[in-house]
Amino acid sequence: MTATIKYVIKYKLDGERRWDFAQLPDNSQEQAREALRKIHGDDADKITEIQVSKAL
Repeated sequence: MTATIKYVIKYKLDGERRWDFAQLPDNSQEQAREALRKIHGDDADKITEIQVSKAL
């Protein structure tokens, strides 16, 4: 079983600032983009300025 940590992902979708929480194995951009793809589906291609940090 892989350990996961709760992260907050800050990003822009169509120029609008947004954020979501996700359980990820690490804070890599690739992991965050995959989590956002699961949330937003095809709209994930419009996501820019991804920042990942540990949730408090």
